[in-house]
Amino acid sequence: MAKARHVPERRCVACGQRAPKKQFTRIVRTPEGTVLADATGKASGRGGYLCSSVDCWEKGIGKGSLERNLQVTISREDRARLLDYYRSQVAQAAQVEA
Repeated sequence: MAKARHVPERRCVACGQRAPKKQFTRIVRTPEGTVLADATGKASGRGGYLCSSVDCWEKGIGKGSLERNLQVTISREDRARLLDYYRSQVAQAAQVEA
């Protein structure tokens, strides 16, 4: 009998939902201190995960839950870069799935 494969789970820093890692977007604080979206999920640095909900992205970036998780103050440029990533990658993928 085949053994069940382990599926790593992660938790959204904004809403607390648990799900398989592939359903989330990893946000990473690099060793240089910049904050960016990690499409590969393997970038070096402290990471946090956000689900594809627009509310979670707004809460995570705007209300500070992502800053608390990454233990950093997110700069205005990094915020803009994260929101651009959300609009171009995550929101479009969610529309395709729906």
